[in-house]
Amino acid sequence: MSVNAPTVAAPDYPALAAAIRSLTAGETDAIALMATVACEVHLALPLADWTGFYRVVAPELLKIGPYQGGHGCLVIPFARGVCGACARSGAAQIVPDVDAFPGHIACSSSTRSELVLPVRDGSGRLIGVFDIDSDTPAAFGPADAEALQVILDETFARAS
Repeated sequence: MSVNAPTVAAPDYPALAAAIRSLTAGETDAIALMATVACEVHLALPLADWTGFYRVVAPELLKIGPYQGGHGCLVIPFARGVCGACARSGAAQIVPDVDAFPGHIACSSSTRSELVLPVRDGSGRLIGVFDIDSDTPAAFGPADAEALQVILDETFARAS
């Protein structure tokens, strides 16, 4: 089965980056930054049904952080799911069809595609992952991952 990308206007990532930069100027608290980024990205991506963070709280363990949308999973081990794969590898996970991803954790039965990006602080330490779920297949691609990673890197470089 082929999964085709939907026809929706691409988000204005430069405007999104500028808005986040303006809203978070001078802020260093990671949770405050996460809350603002989750809100702004969720509003800017029309195909996002859940947008949020999972924070590294112990070795090999993620816990839910600030998010927009319905309930998320509370705890995700690095060994499980798309978020765990991102945390383990430190690489973006672009999943056009979650049913084809071995070990996908279905926090919502309506999720069809997912994008998960690593979040690092200024010292390069992994502090979490940024997860965007969509009820639309193939909602996100490499251009989304690249643009959002730039925003995350810039924003969280000052996180404490």
